This record gives sequence, structure tokens and C-alpha cells, in this order.
Amino acid sequence: MLALALVSPLFAGRTSAAAQEVDALYERARSEGALHLYTGGVAANSAGTIAAFNARFPGIALTVTGDYSNVTDSKIDRQLADKRIDADIASLQTVQDFVRWKRMGTLQPFKPDGFETIGPEFKDAGGAFVATNVNPLSYAYNTTLVAAPDVPASALDFLKPQFRGKVVTCYPADDDATLFLFHTLAEKYGWSFVERYMATEPAFVQGHLGGLQWIVAGRKALTFDCSVHTGTDMKKAGQPLEVVFSANDPTPIFYNTVGILRDAPHPNAAKLFVSWFLSREQQIKTQNWSARSDVPPPVGMKPLSGYTLTSRYREFLIDTKLVEDLRARFLALTGPPVNKTVNS
Repeated sequence: MLALALVSPLFAGRTSAAAQEVDALYERARSEGALHLYTGGVAANSAGTIAAFNARFPGIALTVTGDYSNVTDSKIDRQLADKRIDADIASLQTVQDFVRWKRMGTLQPFKPDGFETIGPEFKDAGGAFVATNVNPLSYAYNTTLVAAPDVPASALDFLKPQFRGKVVTCYPADDDATLFLFHTLAEKYGWSFVERYMATEPAFVQGHLGGLQWIVAGRKALTFDCSVHTGTDMKKAGQPLEVVFSANDPTPIFYNTVGILRDAPHPNAAKLFVSWFLSREQQIKTQNWSARSDVPPPVGMKPLSGYTLTSRYREFLIDTKLVEDLRARFLALTGPPVNKTVNS
């Protein structure tokens, strides 16, 4: 999902080679006249991106096709199979798709300015794909339903009788980030943690926004599956929500990945968009943690290095057998998704 506010012109006042390259890309992109972005989450989430890009680069009609990442990837796969490519750019949570598409030779390598500032765990060394943001999964709770002294310090605290029937997460079998989260906890505490957690009668939804909406509405009280960026936005909007990093468990991080299709109908517009969105100036405006090392953390937050993290997201997801086995185990526990929110 790519959602952000209007911003000042990219590279304003700069005369660097990077700025000149962007200008050259813009001239070529204007002759293409359009750009198609396929993303995770509903297209409405990208309204700010569309407005900002169109304001900076008029003459290029940006359209967004959005759905769950594990639905959008199938749409792109169909286009690849039919050799009728509509998507210029994919921006999805499912990083394993980009690894697979690179292996198939269907991605166009591109290294935008600042590529060297991005850590190896967040990019393909050859430029086939790169992370657009970094999202921790923390705890969150309704401040009217959970007293501060009762806030869990570790995942084991969510098993307390007082929280029975009050916890919500995404469906692990359906959401890659949540599956990684549960795998991390099972590695630390054993599979018995999952069994004990299921005995507390937790709720499951599709999409991290949906889970937080349940919490602020009072339908549930807390979660250990909060996408921090989404949670802090809701808190800033005045919702009764507090976001807390665990004092005892490593915090998993996931990220959206972007890649350009090799046969993209508008290749120059695609490169222009990636250059713009991954520029230091634009990454600062998103107020999210960036994969770039030269971008400060969101206001009020520490750099990611200030937290105890586990960042093996890509390593986990490309272990196909492990992931498939875990999906099957969780699907047997939770059943198929029924609480759909179409937001990720």
C-alpha cells in the first residue's frame, strides 16, 4: 500500500546528476502518458500518492489497481501467462513473488538514486526489487478497555485469563506478515504457545487495519499484531489506541516491495515513479520507517536500530515448504477467512 500526503517538488533546488536523470525520465515518461500501479490494499489507499505524483509530474495519468497482495499477485501472474501486460509496477507485501518473478526473468532491474543506502535485506542486489517502507508489528490496545499496568510485556501475557476472548489478529494462513509473526513466537515459545493462544478464543480478521478498527470500536481490546504505521495514524486521529513495543520479544518487521515489470507498457513512467517514491525527500514525507539508512524515523519514534527486531521476513517467505506447512496448520486451527476488510 502506498499512501502519503502532497509534497514539495522532488530534488527542488538540486542540480545533481540524479535530478538531471529524473528530468530526462520525465520527458520520456510524458510521451508515454500513463502509468499503471498494481498494489496491495484498496486503490483508495493510494489517493494521496496519485495526487502527489500527478502534482509533481503532470501529463502522466497514474491509475492504481488494488486488492490483497495475495490476490493482486495472481492478477499479475495471469498477465504474464497471457503475455498481455497491463501492470507497469507491482508494490506488494508478498516479497516472495518478486523473488519468483526475478527467477522467471519478468522484472526489469532498476537502481534509483540512493539505492546504495538501502540495506541488503531490503533489496535485490541487482535492482530487480526493493522495499518501499519498513513496518514493525507491535502490540496495541484500547486505552479505555486495558489499564496501563495490565498491558502485556510479552506474548505470554496475552494468554492471561483476563484477556480471554479479547484479542484479535489477522488470519495467519492468509497474511504473510502475521504468519511470520506467529512463526517467530512459535520459535521462541514452542508450538504449545499457539495451542494455548487458540484456547483463549481469539478473533481473526483479514487486514491489519480491520483488526485495529475492531479494537478502537471496542469489539476487541488488544493485539500483538499491530502494523505500527497504521496504529500510530489512528492514535494521531484521536482514536483510543496505544501502540507498544514488546520489552521481551523480538519485534518482527515486514515491508512492501516494489518492482517494475520487464514488459511494462510504460517503462519510463515506471522508473520515474520508483525514483520519486524512493527519493530521500519523498521517503521522509511518508512518515514511515524507510529502508534507506539516510531517512530519519517517524516523528516520536526511535530508529529501527533502537528496537529489538527480527528482520528475516524474506528469508522466511522464500522457504516454500515451511510456509506451506504453517499455512496448512493455521488453516486447520482458524478455518478460512470470513472477516474481510480489504485493507492490508
